Amino acid sequence: MNDDRSHSFLLVPPSTQDHIQGVLSAKVVLVMYGDYQCSRSANVYKMIKVIDRELSASLGEDYLCFIFRHFPQAQIHPHAQRAAQAAVAAAAQGKFWLMSDTLFDHQQRLENGYLVEYANDLGLDIPQFLKELSKQVHVDRINEDIESGLHSGITAAPVLFINNIRYTGRWRITELMAAIVAASH
Repeated sequence: MNDDRSHSFLLVPPSTQDHIQGVLSAKVVLVMYGDYQCSRSANVYKMIKVIDRELSASLGEDYLCFIFRHFPQAQIHPHAQRAAQAAVAAAAQGKFWLMSDTLFDHQQRLENGYLVEYANDLGLDIPQFLKELSKQVHVDRINEDIESGLHSGITAAPVLFINNIRYTGRWRITELMAAIVAASH
């Protein structure tokens, strides 16, 4: 058991500044810290998308709020930071979740040329996208996510918080769904 109890809680609460799917007033707020080049992050992200679809269908749209925060591990994933910048540039054009889906689906191909191809496929304004990437407009936004993660004791992605409490269970759909449902009671 971790003797520093602050590390089992999300210390920077969810806000409208986050990348949000759902509503902050949902019964369960799930915060994921992820890295676009990390295969475990991709697996957890895809698992959450399945869980979200199932819970929305059975318990209503306002049951689960999913928040994604960036935690690129640049020392082991050289393209993760740039991919995060591409996701936030897509968010500026209202396409964060579509870009996140694409980045996780193609995490073996995150070099700059591919990022532009993905942006084009999503119908983004390419000159705007390229300008934001080249000027690194969104680096501060990503660094805020990283800092909030470090503040909550995160050292590597993926990490989940369910209603501000760190999820320590197994990375299986049944265990994660059970933890989400239990958190709503």
